[in-house]
Amino acid sequence: MAAEPELPDLTPGEAPPPPRAAAGAPSLLQTVLATLVVTVMAGAMGALFAVPPPAPEPPAKAEPSPGGVVPAASGLFEMPPIVTNIGSPKDTWIRLEASIVFDAKAVEHPETLAEDIAGDELAYLRTITLAQVEGPIGLENIRQDLNERAAIRSGGKVSELVIRTLVLQ
Repeated sequence: MAAEPELPDLTPGEAPPPPRAAAGAPSLLQTVLATLVVTVMAGAMGALFAVPPPAPEPPAKAEPSPGGVVPAASGLFEMPPIVTNIGSPKDTWIRLEASIVFDAKAVEHPETLAEDIAGDELAYLRTITLAQVEGPIGLENIRQDLNERAAIRSGGKVSELVIRTLVLQ
């Protein structure tokens, strides 16, 4: 038979003694201190992440060039508008107004170069379909194709073809 725990002798009206804490159990004071330390650490980490990092220094601004966008060694020439019907559907018309950015030192007559590029762009626009132009990806693809054709036609003298307007009707 198992031994029964001894019960203290109590007289009537006397309260029983408080139970003993098990060995290694934290006291109330230790619990409060641990909670206080964790709270202070969490507040410090929150404050550390709440402070924004210092803003990076802006790069030194160079003198603005004529036109604000084109480097001084480059030229900007507005091409004549191109109006044609597209490949499919045949009753849809396209109007392209663009400018070329070219190396001013390498090109003596930009108007002649622009006419050559416009003829090539006209031939290209007659082959596209309406589905190729739809959406932002279609517009980006057309822009890349036009830039590539302008660079090839000019022998690398045109660095970019800037689309000002592109209207399909």
